[in-house]
Amino acid sequence: MDIREVDLNLLVVFDAMARHRSVNRTAEAIGLSQPATSAALARLRSQFDDALFVRAGAQMEPTPRALELAPAVRRVVDTIRAEILQPAGFEPASAQRSFAILMPDIGEVAFLPGVLRRLRHEAPHVKLQAVSKPREAAAAALEAGDAELAVGFFPDLQKAGYFQQALFKTSYVCIACARNDAAGARMTLKQYLAARHIVVHPDGREHFLDRFLEDKGWHRHVTLELSHFMSLLALLPGSDLIATVPQDIATVVGRHVPLKTIELPFKPPTIQVQQYWHRRMQDDAANRWLRGLFYEVNRRDAGATLPE
Repeated sequence: MDIREVDLNLLVVFDAMARHRSVNRTAEAIGLSQPATSAALARLRSQFDDALFVRAGAQMEPTPRALELAPAVRRVVDTIRAEILQPAGFEPASAQRSFAILMPDIGEVAFLPGVLRRLRHEAPHVKLQAVSKPREAAAAALEAGDAELAVGFFPDLQKAGYFQQALFKTSYVCIACARNDAAGARMTLKQYLAARHIVVHPDGREHFLDRFLEDKGWHRHVTLELSHFMSLLALLPGSDLIATVPQDIATVVGRHVPLKTIELPFKPPTIQVQQYWHRRMQDDAANRWLRGLFYEVNRRDAGATLPE
């Protein structure tokens, strides 16, 4: 017998006949008419080249071939019902799986603390892996399933094939060591450009502010370039360097080292922080739960700063 010729609906009829031993009771159990059930039984007999069920008194008794097939057919029908036909779902409380999230180091300190607090109570066995990749590799990671979600500023993912959800808008702040006497509360543009700057390029990326300044023809005196925002914790204290960073970074660094904020001599650009996922994950129950969690924890109203 060629499997392509097997109608799975017939296996449902077979399973019901094996349990009820009656065409009428089988028809009632599976919601078919009596003639349709009789026709299905005829097709089963033809496909298996066996009578399968024969009348004996008031019942249809199985043949030896039907008795042999019955346990296997039951397993197939139960598997289809339990594992294939059930709607996709995800139970956070009992789930034991790992999710990879694309984010820069700013995301690790800004987005993850609140998420981890929620996981402890709602999904204690779920693990998260924060992944940092170059800009050109982010899309490939989401498309290949190497990451389930990207959270942060990813303008390259604003294209066909991706969904996005806004979390909040933020901007840039200029910070310096609180003991940096060379940096006042405000600077002229000339003073700002001439100051000694630390510039952070996560994963070698040019940041949004770099393009903003370049478009205006303004060039800063860059003393140090870094790959990680968190290195500012060690490099700003005791130095005469300044750094213009996203507001969340200024907030996090300021919680650990004494800082002063310098009023910028221009209106900085706004950053739209979002989460992104590939379209093939749009209807995945686990991904839907994950992005819902990130949204609930990290969404902010306009002007709100990073919570404790």
